[in-house]
Amino acid sequence: MLLGGVALDELPLGSARAAVLVQDKDPVLLSGTLRELLDVPSPGTVAAEDALAAAQCADVLDALAQASAGGDGDPMGTRITERGRSLSGGQRQRLALARSLVADPEALVLDEPTSAVDSHTEARVAAGVKRLRQGRTTVAFSSSPLLLDLADRVALVRDGRVVAAGTHRDLLRDEPRYRAVVTRETDDGTAIPAAPDARDRPAPTDASRSAEAIKEVEERA
Repeated sequence: MLLGGVALDELPLGSARAAVLVQDKDPVLLSGTLRELLDVPSPGTVAAEDALAAAQCADVLDALAQASAGGDGDPMGTRITERGRSLSGGQRQRLALARSLVADPEALVLDEPTSAVDSHTEARVAAGVKRLRQGRTTVAFSSSPLLLDLADRVALVRDGRVVAAGTHRDLLRDEPRYRAVVTRETDDGTAIPAAPDARDRPAPTDASRSAEAIKEVEERA
């Protein structure tokens, strides 16, 4: 991987850590207030309010405001329990995303950043991230059609190698292997049964969720 034309492993460790931020699939939220959670090293170019809006955290702010003293306090000053246990998986994931957006690194790597939210929230999160990350490099590991549709370039990786690359719609049309991954279909066109998935709402199967997402993408076209 190159950063500014230089191999990442050739950069000083401090420089690499300052330039590249990786958000894990299951990020950890430490106890503290929301203000403290978002107080991360950053160039100061992304305001906390903008990051929270892009990550679709309005419901989280409402919940924290209600949990504050008197039920009408400042959500930024409300304390989040250890590992965010008082929040849903989707809320924790979106708060972690907001924290990464505030950091505004030169390169942001996201591992399934919308895996714990429903497809409608996912579409808004994807659009918010794209808008806020203009002019920066963002790499997302995902099989979500809504997220992939907003990417400038999509790469299909098999056994550690890129086997196809292009836009989401071009690959969906021309690359059967990519289509099988994104739509969760077998070679004969039947859907692969999905295991239960923990989301903010009762979870559909992966196949029905992908079909819904593709339909939404097509309607936006």
